[in-house]
Amino acid sequence: MTMLAIRSKTRRLSCAFFLGGLLSLGISWIMAAPRFATVLQVEGAIGPATEDYVVRGIDDAVSRNAQMVILRIDTPGGLDQSMRAIVQKILAAPLPVVAYVAPSGARAASAGTYILYAAHVAAMAPATTLGAATPVQLGGASSLSQLSDEPADDPLRDETDSAMTRKMVNDAAAYIRGLAVTRGRNAEWAVRAVREAVTLTAGEALRKKVIEIVAAGMPDLLRQLDGRKVNVAGFERTLSTDRLTIEVMTPDWRSQLLTIIANPNVAYILMLAGIYGLIFELASPGAVLPGVVGAVCLLLALYAFQVLPVNYTGAGLIVLGIVFMVSEAFAPSFGVLGFGGVAAFVAGSVMLMDDASLGVSTPLIGGTALVAAGFFLWIITRLLKTHNIRPVTGAEQMIGSIGVALEDFETQGWVRVHSESWNARTHSRALKGQKVRVLAMDGLTLTVEPLTDNPPGD
Repeated sequence: MTMLAIRSKTRRLSCAFFLGGLLSLGISWIMAAPRFATVLQVEGAIGPATEDYVVRGIDDAVSRNAQMVILRIDTPGGLDQSMRAIVQKILAAPLPVVAYVAPSGARAASAGTYILYAAHVAAMAPATTLGAATPVQLGGASSLSQLSDEPADDPLRDETDSAMTRKMVNDAAAYIRGLAVTRGRNAEWAVRAVREAVTLTAGEALRKKVIEIVAAGMPDLLRQLDGRKVNVAGFERTLSTDRLTIEVMTPDWRSQLLTIIANPNVAYILMLAGIYGLIFELASPGAVLPGVVGAVCLLLALYAFQVLPVNYTGAGLIVLGIVFMVSEAFAPSFGVLGFGGVAAFVAGSVMLMDDASLGVSTPLIGGTALVAAGFFLWIITRLLKTHNIRPVTGAEQMIGSIGVALEDFETQGWVRVHSESWNARTHSRALKGQKVRVLAMDGLTLTVEPLTDNPPGD
């Protein structure tokens, strides 16, 4: 019994030491785990590519237990839909998100202002600006211009446009006011930034309590963030930035690809290349290359259109215009299908994007329309030339041809025309070797007449 008791006690001690060792290793591993902040660079116009980059960047930071996410902003604005998706991601983030307008000379205009207001901490570098958050009307004119007192050429249309403008501005003002109240920032100035397009420098923004920090660089920003308390997902957290490392997350291949193809001009070219490629493949089955290139381009264009505010009526008009122009080659209408196709193509290109901040370049539309018009004009020219060319095959080719009688005959005999022997009939006597002219063709029998000015020969 004594030996059993000793062994049991020994086992308990061994288990205790083992568990204690595991616990100490776990604690030391946690203490040794690097503390870092993820930096996401929001540069250029905000669109689907920026949205994808920021959303996935925040998710990656959360999965890797980052202490915070710092959005380094320098943007003139962008797509409303993408901006709202980024704001929603920031508001739902389980870790602090800091918006930092940098470097000096950068700006957070339009959509950038909303993102800055949504962040848990707002900071700016010296000599930076923010504001001018007035939404742009879908028709392409500024909302402010629609609210002016200038007389309208069309009162009914002006009233409709003004109503749409007021609706957009009021919605944007309420949206940014809600963000300001949520983060405890200056809501009055935020509304003015929407309604009056006002802007602020970094120093002015700090005095008006639009931002919390003016930092000359990333080290200065981290120093001022240390010890600051923020509300994250309903809980108060104290930021600790002492010995915090910075990890800049650069856009991966997916974001870079989306950045390229989500450009409306690139998406437009891909769509045209895809449609033309498939048409050429159908016109010349077995060519393979046009079909492969066309299919790839069309799929990339459809992926881009999925994240862009596309007007599918415009896309349909483009496709219809191309079909009309190509149909000119197969069902000649001497310009009717061609001109109709060019008109539909141009109208669809102009209507393609539903947002004024994005759109297909006018020179690009003009250039592609000219190429398409040149294509169908070339088809018409070829058709007209073909119409005037004398037939080279069939009965039409035989009529008027000169041949030679192979024997003497008065009603029916044999003649040679175009190095071929034909059965022929005539209404006057033909002598062997005499030249004859073909008057008609009935199946494999020719109707000929002898040429009297050419004496027969052997």
